[in-house]
Amino acid sequence: MLRTVFFRSSFLGLIMMFSCQKREDNSLPYYNTPDFTPQFLSKNEASEKITHHIDSFSFRDQDNKIITDKAVNHKIHVASFIFTSCGSICPTIIENLSVVDKKFKNDPNVLLLSFSVTPWIDNPQKLKDFKELHKINNPNWHFLTGNKGEIYKLARQSYFAEEDLGFTRDSTQFLHTEHIILADQDKKIRGIYNGTLQTDIQQLIKDIETLKKE
Repeated sequence: MLRTVFFRSSFLGLIMMFSCQKREDNSLPYYNTPDFTPQFLSKNEASEKITHHIDSFSFRDQDNKIITDKAVNHKIHVASFIFTSCGSICPTIIENLSVVDKKFKNDPNVLLLSFSVTPWIDNPQKLKDFKELHKINNPNWHFLTGNKGEIYKLARQSYFAEEDLGFTRDSTQFLHTEHIILADQDKKIRGIYNGTLQTDIQQLIKDIETLKKE
């Protein structure tokens, strides 16, 4: 058991190291596979070689509005996976994401999407109460709920939220991750961060600024 925990910790640390790595021109890598192997490419190269992108989706937000993948077309977005009754990592993730929210609150080209991993409990009203409880009034931060299987599939196979360790898991296995995913204006994955670490959040902010200049 200790060996397994050590391996996972080391593996995650390696992923984080690669995800924050940049070329000398300060560009961000692309990620095409759930093992998060970084690929440093020009935008033109990426359009040919990076085939993975965030898939289509349709969920309801805290205001009972339908939010689809079209909402992030040509925009930078940050995805997280939480649930309102979580008493462990989720409050820390939300608190840390509030720093990102404060930085980009007035930027309509930066969206935050927080998907509930207990959508059978977190209906729109619960998500609205949760958003108000945390004093979040950014209209560009959507808390989303919907079909459990669709959320879990999107999280694992589209956002690679649990890296390759969770890529083949199905919706019967509970999804609970500290990972935050950064996607660019073309819905391609450009970063993975530990949402419980303030250092990763600061890196996320810097990386968003980098994408805005691309």
